[in-house]
Amino acid sequence: MKQEFTISLFTEDHIGILGQITIILTRRQINIDSITASESAVKGIQLLTIVVKTTNEMVQKVSRQMEKLVDVMKVFVHTSDQIIYQEIALYKVTTKGLMSGNVIDNIVRTHHGRILEVSPEYIVLEKTGHKNEITELLAQLEPFGVLQFVRSGRVAITKQVKELTSYLKEMDEANRYKTESTLN
Repeated sequence: MKQEFTISLFTEDHIGILGQITIILTRRQINIDSITASESAVKGIQLLTIVVKTTNEMVQKVSRQMEKLVDVMKVFVHTSDQIIYQEIALYKVTTKGLMSGNVIDNIVRTHHGRILEVSPEYIVLEKTGHKNEITELLAQLEPFGVLQFVRSGRVAITKQVKELTSYLKEMDEANRYKTESTLN
C-alpha cells in the first residue's frame, strides 16, 4: 500500500546529484511530491528533503540505490509521524474590490498567517503549516482574487533523540581517521 515518505538525503555539495536522484526515482516510476535543498548544520554538506508516495519496500529500495551514489553520504527515510515538518506559502491577493482590509485581516488571523506587504494594488500574505492548511487558506482567499500563489517543499526535522547532524559529524570524523590511517 502506498504511503507518504520523507527522504532526508545528505550529500557533498557537488553539481549533478539532483539529476542522479531523479533518474533513480523515475526508473521506479515514483513521482516527487516536493523537494527542498539547503545547507545542513555540517559545513560542506547539503540536505535534500524529498517527499514521495510509494510502498515501504520501494522507498527502502530507492534509498539504498541513492546511498550508492558517490556524493551521497547518508539517506534516511521517515514517515510523517517520525518528523516535525512545515511548508511555507506566499499569496498575493488583489486589493481591488475589497471594501475593507478587515476581512482579509480576519482570514489571515484565523489561519495564523502574516501580512508581509500592503500596496494599493495587492496584499502579500505568508502562511507556514502543512499542505492541507495552506490549501485551505488559498480556497478562502480565491474569492478576493489571488494574483499569485507559491508553496515551498517540505522542511523537516526528526523526532529521534540522536540527531542526524551528530551522526554525520561522527561519520565525517571516521572517514578522516580512515584516510589518515591509509596515508601513514
